[in-house]
Amino acid sequence: MSTKITGIYDARKELGWGKSIIMGLQQCFAMFGATILVPVLTNSYGEGIVGLSASVTLFCAGVATLWFHFITKGKVPVFLGSSFAFLGMYQAIIPQYGKEYATGGVVAAGGLYVILAILIKVLGTKRVMKLFPPAVCGPLIILIGINLAGSAIDNLFTNWMLGIVPILVIIICNTWGKGMIKIIPILLGVIGSYIFAVIIDPSVRANVAQNVHDAEWLALPIHMEHTVIGLFMRDNLDGHLLLTSVVTIVPLSLATMVEHIGDVSAISSTCNRNYIENPGLHRTLMGDGLATAFAGMFGGPANTTYGEN
Repeated sequence: MSTKITGIYDARKELGWGKSIIMGLQQCFAMFGATILVPVLTNSYGEGIVGLSASVTLFCAGVATLWFHFITKGKVPVFLGSSFAFLGMYQAIIPQYGKEYATGGVVAAGGLYVILAILIKVLGTKRVMKLFPPAVCGPLIILIGINLAGSAIDNLFTNWMLGIVPILVIIICNTWGKGMIKIIPILLGVIGSYIFAVIIDPSVRANVAQNVHDAEWLALPIHMEHTVIGLFMRDNLDGHLLLTSVVTIVPLSLATMVEHIGDVSAISSTCNRNYIENPGLHRTLMGDGLATAFAGMFGGPANTTYGEN
């Protein structure tokens, strides 16, 4: 005898505020690793090269996600985090031109999203979707993830015991957990990892305590001199370099737009809702594009819809 599984579409109403907050924390931890990995990698290109800021990246991802939900009328359960599709271009541009020129290209890439969203609104979703069949969207999303496999393996072998703990916790919660335990396996995996790290490594306890002590309680991480706005305020703005960055980065947005369509289609299937039709692909693309342009304007990396969330 099979049991029909129904989704929870209004967590606040069906689960209450307490459980909703816990699930919100899980969403935060689910996106955290991938979102800050992009600025971490841009800071590892070479000694003396300043890459993207993790604090600015998180700030832009949060504001961009809220803006996306405003545009899509709060209907599409998506988090917008750092896109890995642009990493190669950051690596090529930031060491030579600086991150301000690189993020200038990101703003232009977001503008291309907006143009496609307008075309979809004018021409209709069905005509455009014929150009992006599942056979195109699926492999592209897979390839973007596979490109990061090397980084995942390298990180694992820095402390393989610590890397295995969250996997085991998540598997146990998903397999044998009941009720809320089964709903928040990622959050429990992260908590279990921190507890394990504190127990086996005294230096972790010292680092956590020191970082909490040194952190500012309230601060805006954006420094205008390192933003696109600050770039245009300079007397030595190099228009040729900015155009080069735009021409280099904007074509990549074609790949991330395919990724966006694939993700929204997958989320529609998972949630048993057709988000391509309602609120409409033009709204989701518009939200993603404006979010990416906002992030680039203030020194953050391009955003994309996150499948893990």
